[in-house]
Amino acid sequence: MDRVRLLGRRTKRRPAMQAAMVIALGFAIIILTGAVLLTLPVSARSGEPTDFLNALFTATSATCVTGLVTVGTATHWSGFGQVVILLLIQIGGLGFMSLASIASFLTRRTITLRERMVMSAGLNLTENAGIVRLTRRVLMGTFVFEGAGAVLLAIRFVPRVGLWQGIKMGVFHSVSAFCNAGFDLIGTPDNPFASLTGFADDVVVNLTIMALIVIGGLGFFVWGDLWDNKRRFRRLRLHTKLVLVTTAFLIGAGFVLTLLFEWGNPQTLGAMPVQDKVLAAAFQSVTLRTAGFNTIDQAALTGPSQAVACLLMMIGGSPGSTAGGIKTVTAAVLVLSAISALRGRTTVSAFGRTIVSRSIMNAVTMMIVGGTLSLTGACVIAYVESAPFGACLFEAVSAFATVGLSMGLTPTLHTVSHLILILLMYLGRVGVLTLGVAVLMRHREPPKMHYPDADVMVG
Repeated sequence: MDRVRLLGRRTKRRPAMQAAMVIALGFAIIILTGAVLLTLPVSARSGEPTDFLNALFTATSATCVTGLVTVGTATHWSGFGQVVILLLIQIGGLGFMSLASIASFLTRRTITLRERMVMSAGLNLTENAGIVRLTRRVLMGTFVFEGAGAVLLAIRFVPRVGLWQGIKMGVFHSVSAFCNAGFDLIGTPDNPFASLTGFADDVVVNLTIMALIVIGGLGFFVWGDLWDNKRRFRRLRLHTKLVLVTTAFLIGAGFVLTLLFEWGNPQTLGAMPVQDKVLAAAFQSVTLRTAGFNTIDQAALTGPSQAVACLLMMIGGSPGSTAGGIKTVTAAVLVLSAISALRGRTTVSAFGRTIVSRSIMNAVTMMIVGGTLSLTGACVIAYVESAPFGACLFEAVSAFATVGLSMGLTPTLHTVSHLILILLMYLGRVGVLTLGVAVLMRHREPPKMHYPDADVMVG
């Protein structure tokens, strides 16, 4: 009987662990394939092979929808190389199983239970119920939003660069923004890492990119919940309510703090007209949702703005979205737990619902893992490069949270530091996701024994 029970427990654990391993190995294979393609002479404008480290860094950044780069996307890579990067961004943003399911939908092939589990894991969901229907919505919604964004952006780009190049830039930036990737095709030989600094006063470009970032960062589950409940807030699930409220608060707080700290900074907002200051501050707050585009120089930010940026980047977007970070719901649960503790309560609640202790433990775990990895990476980079710790922390947090914003340090780093950023990007996008899937989806057994309670002094 004991052997039967043990076998049952192992069987229940195995599917979740298999799904987690499929995600980890799948992303690794996609990254390596992309790196090999980017080393080919046809991928570079010069027609020369690109060294493997730069190709690996770019492929990792694209697949993990980060946006950190060591070479200019517009100046170094050819049209073929840019298409490879775009495909990696789309695969990384939606998950390879979501895109692979298109073939099953077209051929009407039945999707197996194992495939459903991997699809659920790829979207960071804890259950398989309704995953096929949700995946259809995800794919349809993605192409609708990206298509609309591409049209709006092309309207602004075509007059500047011509019909074909304008359409190409519209599509590329729409996909990159929706997937929260931050790659751009605007750099020049004199300024290869310009990002959107030349469009700081363009309302259409800014609002379109911002909308795509926010929609992509809300999470696929939130889309479905909003659709099913006709956008009525009271009927929404607790997860969706926490995502919407936390996202709105973080964007608003980032906007106000950016205006406060950068209003008189002549290198960022100081020299702009009032309306452009407001637009640039709003864009800065939204891009910290892990998008990676910038309209102001990140290296010129004041100290308080850099601290705010690191905090908002670490929080990132929402669970089950194209964004990275420890996620908005994690931050919300941590804040609610602190408030409950300050009020002397033993339970944590929000919107008339009690948050289970398991979710609180997961939130604490995510915060500790994310903070430890980012601080460790920053310390190692600062030691290796003899660079200011603040700049190294900014780059490390940007890598782990898959943001892509940079203070200009990444292209100047040496091999060891680049490898550290590659590892942080992979762990930030895949490692923590895999850990979450393995923990959340496995069968939860009651403890075999309960130890006596003991109180400890905290604080």
